[in-house]
Amino acid sequence: MKNYFRLLTFLCAGLGAHISWAQTPTDGLMMARGEICFLLNFEYGEFDHYWEGETLRKNGTIAKVQRRTAMVMAAYGITKRLDVYAGLPYVSTNSTTPNGGKFAGASGIQDLALGLKYEALRLKSDKGQLTAFGSVLFSTPVSNYLSDYQPYSIGIGAPQIAWRGIVEYEWINGFYARGQGGYIWKGYTQAEREYYYNDGSYYTSWMDVPSAWTYEAVVGKWFMNKSLRTELSYNSSISTSGDDIRAYNAPQPTNKVNMDRIGAFAQYFFNNPKGLGLVASYSRVINGRNAPELSVFSAGVTYQFGLSSPKN
Repeated sequence: MKNYFRLLTFLCAGLGAHISWAQTPTDGLMMARGEICFLLNFEYGEFDHYWEGETLRKNGTIAKVQRRTAMVMAAYGITKRLDVYAGLPYVSTNSTTPNGGKFAGASGIQDLALGLKYEALRLKSDKGQLTAFGSVLFSTPVSNYLSDYQPYSIGIGAPQIAWRGIVEYEWINGFYARGQGGYIWKGYTQAEREYYYNDGSYYTSWMDVPSAWTYEAVVGKWFMNKSLRTELSYNSSISTSGDDIRAYNAPQPTNKVNMDRIGAFAQYFFNNPKGLGLVASYSRVINGRNAPELSVFSAGVTYQFGLSSPKN
């Protein structure tokens, strides 16, 4: 359903970076200059209830919708304050049986994402450290998937630009808190039909995908001499426009999608071999509008190393 499942994760070990439409568990870190990090991440999501407007309903004939994503990503430290990153996911969707044999899933390469992250401020004191970041992400479809095939579409099929501001404070005892606010501009997607209804009749195949404001609050702590960290998060996404799913109709890219999500995250950095790391997370949508009651599990492996010697 629209961008319900769209969770582009960008996690790197050590001084890694992370970007996502929904969760941002490593936004408080930067890459060292000349360092590169690769991530291979696997994700599984499912739901059997969804909000039609603000009414929670059971899926019914489509049974439990499942979504699997494999993502390959990389981040590189251009300077000690500026990171660049890129990611490309492969997504497959399906329903469990029985679904009447009427609906097949979809699969394919989704959207290429390219982004920049800048450390704007870092202030240290004897009690802790305050850091502020800004980031921008651009993504665009790289395959001709059906964006209007909801809830099985692998993406929304539209270009997107996301801006975010991030502030984090870390105490000397290892506890930290982070907040972020952002805006995601979403363009138009083309459906395989020449007419649709969006609080009125539209005789065109082009659909305007609603943009959204995003907010997140995170609390976390470092353990084992900064080899392990854990986080709890709350995330909210609010569309700026859009219509509601109509009764007995499938969702479509023009829908107004609001979501409140809670999550947990853990990351471990190995001392030997150096540069290797593991990540795992869980999240669940607890409230929404035209959104699925979605649960997501993910696990990944990161590896970070230097491409060049850092210079002052």
